Amino acid sequence: AMKRHSVLIIVFIVLALLLVACSSPEAQQPSSDNARLTGKTVELDVEAKQWEFTPDTITVNKNDRVILHITSVDVTHGFALDAYDIRESLDPGRTVTVDFIANKAGEFPFYCSVFCGQGHGQMRGKLVVKE
Repeated sequence: AMKRHSVLIIVFIVLALLLVACSSPEAQQPSSDNARLTGKTVELDVEAKQWEFTPDTITVNKNDRVILHITSVDVTHGFALDAYDIRESLDPGRTVTVDFIANKAGEFPFYCSVFCGQGHGQMRGKLVVKE
């Protein structure tokens, strides 16, 4: 009976160690308030014109604060980044500032959300957020 008791204790210790080792890394991440402090600020000018965004790929690191100054140079366009619930109308000649924390890693499409002519469907880009 003593030997069986020792085996149970060892099994319990191994399981406890595995549980600790495999716990989600999310638990060790800072809270979202602290996340604002861990990244740097990336500020970019983005131009919208028929039928493209320049630049069309924006690369940042996770938890960076992203500030985009988006200007339409010709007609009314839109800027939509669904992953971050961003949707803005871009009137010609006016700059719209979009400011958010890139707290999700991955590649996220953005696109023109206002019909702007025959090339509208191709007017897109992507936000790349590196882990």
